[in-house]
Amino acid sequence: MATDGTLLFHISDIHWGLEDRRALAWARAEMERLRPAAVVITGDLTMRARHREFRAATAWIDALDLPVTVEVGNHDLPYFNPVERFVDPYRRFQRVRSTVERVIELPNLAIVPLKTVRRWQPRWPWSEGWITPRALAQCLARIDALPAGTRTLVAAHHPLVERDREGRLLTHGGTAALEALASRGVVGVLSGHVHDPFDLEEQTGSGSVRMIGAGTLSQRLRSTPPSFNELHWDGARLHVRVRTLDAVPTADMQIDDVPKDALPPRQPGEPVAPVGAVPAVDPPVH
Repeated sequence: MATDGTLLFHISDIHWGLEDRRALAWARAEMERLRPAAVVITGDLTMRARHREFRAATAWIDALDLPVTVEVGNHDLPYFNPVERFVDPYRRFQRVRSTVERVIELPNLAIVPLKTVRRWQPRWPWSEGWITPRALAQCLARIDALPAGTRTLVAAHHPLVERDREGRLLTHGGTAALEALASRGVVGVLSGHVHDPFDLEEQTGSGSVRMIGAGTLSQRLRSTPPSFNELHWDGARLHVRVRTLDAVPTADMQIDDVPKDALPPRQPGEPVAPVGAVPAVDPPVH
């Protein structure tokens, strides 16, 4: 593992409301100790997009005193208020202020956001990813506007896998997005959503793209303990180390494929949507 160059922390799926407070305290202590050049949060700050959850998220992020960029996740859109979800879905998310979908420029490396969330989709479940032409065009324009020679990491919530091995639709527009990003020489796409870390190489018609997923710092565990990614950019290659509360080797933490069902089981006490609520996320896991 390289230790020189640029250090980044990649965290995801904190789910304030069902956060793991011990994991959050540990991650914050590591940030204070190592002082990364930037922190990338790839969505699902909250559990149900409640105002109090966003207040807690904002306070935690502001206290870091580090450059932070935050991408919206499917859990960050209003869940119990269908009118707000359709009329002004990102109003609560904007509470995070200047960190929202922020481009961070570092020496020879930039982090650029790509939105993979929609207020609604012509399919079910709405928790899956959907990349609109507008979202992709905005991401590519930001990449193209960077100084010549700058390499890029793209931050998204959903992994950009369009279909699983059985043909089930995962992230609509993922294939086209990966190919467009490969044509720009993107170093990798950072994402979350599946609650387990991974580091995969995806082949496209324009070359390969590295997809790097972070685990969760919430109680909503899937198959691995709470974790975040420690990234080292040495100017030529990105090195990934999965950090866990317990000393679990990176290779033992990373899954080898994006799972067919990227939803962890419901936890005891996890709220269920009331009658009439928009089913924005999590269908039951069978």
